[in-house]
Amino acid sequence: MNRSELIESLATRKKLTVKKSEVVVTTIFAAMAEALTSGDRIEIRGFGSFVIREYAPYTGRNPKTGESIGVQPKKLPFFKVGKEIRERLAAE
Repeated sequence: MNRSELIESLATRKKLTVKKSEVVVTTIFAAMAEALTSGDRIEIRGFGSFVIREYAPYTGRNPKTGESIGVQPKKLPFFKVGKEIRERLAAE
């Protein structure tokens, strides 16, 4: 499911206009992005959680030339699936 499909699904299920559904989805995503940017953890019970993982710098290799290159430290979002979804997928 992509963003536009989510907006359409919300509009259909809750009998909202597409514009109102788009505002809801945009607001939720903006709040989630803001929380992650400020270093907070997001947990949606039954669905999963988002956290920021910090990776230390390391020496990598250019796959084309084999040359060693330094990779800068980075922070990336990580999603962990919740127990309820994991069980539902295992049952299928």
